[in-house]
Amino acid sequence: MAEQRRQSGRRWLWVGAAVITIAVFFIARSLLRVRLQVRVAQAEREVLLSTVSTNGKVEPEQNDLFYSPIATTVKKVYVQTGDKVPAGKVMIVLDDVAARAQVDAAESGVKAAQASLDAALHNGTQQQQQATEAEVAQETITRDQAQANLQALNKLVASGAASPSEVTAARQQLDAADASLKASERTLHNRYSQDEIARARAALTEAQANLAAAEKVEAQTTIRSTAPGTVYSMDAAPTEFAEAGKLLLEMADLNRERVRAYFDEPDLGRLAVGQKAVIEWVAKPDQEWHGHIERLPVTVEMYSTRTVGEVLVHIDDSNTGLLPDTNVTVTVTTSSLPDVLSVPREAIHLENGKTVVYKVEGDELVRTPVTTGTYNLTRQAVLSGLKEGDVVATGTINGQPLEEGVPIKVVH
Repeated sequence: MAEQRRQSGRRWLWVGAAVITIAVFFIARSLLRVRLQVRVAQAEREVLLSTVSTNGKVEPEQNDLFYSPIATTVKKVYVQTGDKVPAGKVMIVLDDVAARAQVDAAESGVKAAQASLDAALHNGTQQQQQATEAEVAQETITRDQAQANLQALNKLVASGAASPSEVTAARQQLDAADASLKASERTLHNRYSQDEIARARAALTEAQANLAAAEKVEAQTTIRSTAPGTVYSMDAAPTEFAEAGKLLLEMADLNRERVRAYFDEPDLGRLAVGQKAVIEWVAKPDQEWHGHIERLPVTVEMYSTRTVGEVLVHIDDSNTGLLPDTNVTVTVTTSSLPDVLSVPREAIHLENGKTVVYKVEGDELVRTPVTTGTYNLTRQAVLSGLKEGDVVATGTINGQPLEEGVPIKVVH
């Protein structure tokens, strides 16, 4: 009996020693295990702004371009780049000799066309009318003589002094004289047909249009400002030759400008008319301008290697100081949500079709499903699954993946 008690005691001693050994092993393993070093962030409530940025080019809302209307030389230049000019100011004067010659030729064409129409409406010129009246008088005499000859021959035939053939010849002469007289009378009273009159009217209209065009070209040889503005580009100097169509001067109201912004195709669906925009120019890094979208694109096109839509952004600031054709950066606020719970975007993970974060509880990570909302470049809204103040892991310092239940060490 005593021997049995001694054997049982030894067994329990060995069991206790084994339990202690296992406990010591796991405690040592836990204490000696390398902890995963992670970066963390808190879930915070804030105003979440969603933005999209792109490049663009500044342009005046109303740009006035002035070209040389003909090939000629520049006589005088009265402005220079940077000048602010009122409406109607003479800026450039071109040599107008050739333009004046075109006006003179066009005026002659109008006079000739007007004379032709007057002749058509009044049955010919005075000279034509006088000549036709003389023809009518002469042919009336000829017809009267032919008629008298026919009457005389008819009497002679009755007495046998003339043959019937002579009477026939006299009757033919009378018919010919009568037909010629009637033709001259028609010419005297109806020289031109309605179609001829219509053609004469059309010729006058064309000649008047040519004169108006020539006068317009002549007027354009004196280049005047059409509205107040600033001369921002000029390519004209006295005595220089300017070919027809050459751009001589550009001016605009530089207080009324816009940006032609080039947004990538995937971002176009987030844009809407009226959305606020911030404009930045590298030449003035400490300054920014404000505007809003005034027009969305109706199509997309290739811009360098990108497929983009051209969006017009009105600049709301007066006295912008932005120069036309400068390249700027445009950032549009597509949404603004107040008091939204959000976390850094790198804390959000998609695993097995579910959106999760790794929440820090004690010294371990807990895989936590969440429902997310809108986002911007750095943060994303969390609609459910977290509360304000919760701490989530944003990543490890050595690139290892985050895992649930792994001991961690928070690093800053």
